Amino acid sequence: MADANGFVEALKKAARDEREASKPVSIYFGEVVSRKPLKINVEQKMILGEQQLILTRNVTDYMTPVTVQWETGTGTLTDGKTTAYPAHVHALEGKKNFLMHNALEKGDLVILLRQQAGQKFVVLDRIGGAP
Repeated sequence: MADANGFVEALKKAARDEREASKPVSIYFGEVVSRKPLKINVEQKMILGEQQLILTRNVTDYMTPVTVQWETGTGTLTDGKTTAYPAHVHALEGKKNFLMHNALEKGDLVILLRQQAGQKFVVLDRIGGAP
């Protein structure tokens, strides 16, 4: 009888595993509970650490080229007057690299995809009212 129970449990597990494997991805929601080291609490059920997370550019700091065209040394004072500092006025033009500050912060709400039959989660983006 013990062998029959073990066999039935093995069949149930195989069926569960097959159903799980047929899902290409699973969507989860989480909250960043720590920035360094990065930890995300997923649906109040588990805490994921850096080793389990794959971060997209949407949730990391990154450099990106930007084309700019402006002149330095001019500005508007608080009284509404425009001022220029001729010794410092010069054009700033061309392609420049800018740092985009997108890294996750504690309290950010995120959407994640779990890899099929894996323990890795792709952090797609922030959700809700998070900046």
